[in-house]
Amino acid sequence: MELQKHPKKSNSTLAELLMRVDDAHSDVSGNNTPADNRVVDVGLGSTSLPLSNPFVLSFTNLSYSVKVRKKWGKKVENSKVLLNNISGEAREGEIMAVLGASGSGKSTLIDALANRISKESLKGSITLNGETLESKLLRVISAYVMQDDLLFPMLTVEETLMFSAEFRLPRSLSEKKKKARVQALIDQLGLRKAAQTVIGDEGHRGVSGGERRRVSIGTDIIHDPIVLFLDEPTSGLDSTSAFMVVKVLQRIAQSGSIVIMSIHQPSYRIMNLLDRLIFLSRGNTVYNGSPSSLPRFFAEFGHPIPENENKTEFALDLIRELEENSHGGTKALVEFNKHWQARRKPRTIITRKPNFSLKEAIIASISRGKLVSGATNESSLPDFANPFWIEIIVIAKRSITNSKRMPELFAIRLGAVLITGFILATMFWQLDDSPKGIQERLGFFAFAMSTTFYTCAEAIPVFLQEKYIFMRETAYNAYRRSSYVLAQSLISIPSLIILSITFAGTTFFSVGLAGGSAGFFFFFLTILASFWAGSSFVTFLSGIVPHVMLGFTIVVAILAYFLLFSGFFISKNRIPLYWLWFHYISLVKYPYEGVLRNEFDDPNKCFVRGVQMFDGSPLGTASEAMKLKLLESMSGVLGVNISGSTCVTTGKDLLVQQGISDISKWDCLWIIVGWGFFFRVLFYFTLLLGSKNKRR
Repeated sequence: MELQKHPKKSNSTLAELLMRVDDAHSDVSGNNTPADNRVVDVGLGSTSLPLSNPFVLSFTNLSYSVKVRKKWGKKVENSKVLLNNISGEAREGEIMAVLGASGSGKSTLIDALANRISKESLKGSITLNGETLESKLLRVISAYVMQDDLLFPMLTVEETLMFSAEFRLPRSLSEKKKKARVQALIDQLGLRKAAQTVIGDEGHRGVSGGERRRVSIGTDIIHDPIVLFLDEPTSGLDSTSAFMVVKVLQRIAQSGSIVIMSIHQPSYRIMNLLDRLIFLSRGNTVYNGSPSSLPRFFAEFGHPIPENENKTEFALDLIRELEENSHGGTKALVEFNKHWQARRKPRTIITRKPNFSLKEAIIASISRGKLVSGATNESSLPDFANPFWIEIIVIAKRSITNSKRMPELFAIRLGAVLITGFILATMFWQLDDSPKGIQERLGFFAFAMSTTFYTCAEAIPVFLQEKYIFMRETAYNAYRRSSYVLAQSLISIPSLIILSITFAGTTFFSVGLAGGSAGFFFFFLTILASFWAGSSFVTFLSGIVPHVMLGFTIVVAILAYFLLFSGFFISKNRIPLYWLWFHYISLVKYPYEGVLRNEFDDPNKCFVRGVQMFDGSPLGTASEAMKLKLLESMSGVLGVNISGSTCVTTGKDLLVQQGISDISKWDCLWIIVGWGFFFRVLFYFTLLLGSKNKRR
């Protein structure tokens, strides 16, 4: 690679490294102007753009508490303080690490700085270069790496980073440059050997834990954020993998970013990579300073660190001992830290007015190569890097790629539909037009329509598996929530068409349904609309329920109610008024009524003739001659001639008996489709309101 001709410098951004690759492979057109590509190498000797002040993230008196019940069953509540007047600063080019025992407030502080706690609950101020940091701006210039590695299991490392680049890098950047950027990032993350390996999960072998963690970091730094937050990035890793992860973070910081992370118990080698430490104990600061100042701090406190002791282990053990054994806990250490900080000579910080406003500093950073959320020129900071239609294409492509490598999931669903269709076809083989045949048709339609909805229950795990990936990506504006909903809707349609053709083709002609090719086409459309509505309904529920088993329980229960009120078990005319509303919101009602109209709406077709009216009654066992005599007697009484071939019940009569008389079959079809769109819209609002990913 051309990168080998240009050794990396510690103060070069990833974009500047990429620029060297671009220079070696520049387009023949010569249109790669700064305004077009925004990736401009001006930080290595160019003086055309002035340098801005280094970024400094300052936080003052951050406090956060939650209410907890004092005793079970009582309304008495106490406040538990999670953060208590935490102050400090993190600088560009440095790693600030937050340390402490479990429950000390490490993750809470990271969440507070990353705007993952509601403004109403969090007290204090957070500024960047002296200016208040607004939530909208922070989402654009920052990234947050969760403690869990949330990745698509069947994508390779390179594909995962490439899809992240498609989301976070602007459309104005060519595909070739995005690929070059991904390759440069793979090298920086030390993932070259694993580039073509799938991520993997419990059922599929993939990359190692350390490689997986570095991929997670890579997906969030692909756009070279100014501020990077990480929640325990070394958790669960061996010492070598943990060191490699923090080494990567050091490179990211030295490329011009602020890196803030929580870490449980760093090794000696990791400590040498950290620039600033904050030790917390039950929400209070017990130390804030550089690693080199730790020995002097604890020596003055009266607990000197032994010469060969790991400094952080000693500090954490002492804090834990004070918490458990000391009467006042760590209160003495907290107070000592306040006095010690006051005695120290203050560091030189921005006391004068900065040369640039915050926005100007960010724009200058973009000009030096920071690819912040797709700014296409030096005066705009868009919320999203790409238009929504690009996002839809990328989301759909990623989902299809991941699903194609797990074909067994769709195969199982297709097999279930095929087996159900085969059983129904052989059970209801070539039904006749007798009264018994009519009842069997009604049973077939009710079971077939409800089956289409029940088989949609498999959609519940789909979003629940992607939920936290979605929350991570949308929290920092990788794409719009509406793009996700539209993409998931579009990619579901081809599979629904295949399932509908399979089920309709297996059952329609085998059962002997009426209508010929036109009837089959409507039956197929009804099945497809039912799959669409059922899939949308289940998708909406998956946005509400937190667990797969709870989701299955709710779906099965609600679909049972839909079938009960569909009109099969009890006709609309006999449903009590106080339950009639449920009949009209039943998803099974409309496809059931639609296929009944498709089957029985022919005015010239007769289903009960003469003596057939006695079938199903005690007179059904009488002889044919006796039935004809009964018809003669009835004709005399009614004054109407009723013979053995007289049509007694037509298809329209059957529809009236079933309480189906108000809407046409095409209206039923459009209502089903409308239900599908309605639940997709509800799904969007559940994502909009329920995926803020913020503490209250």
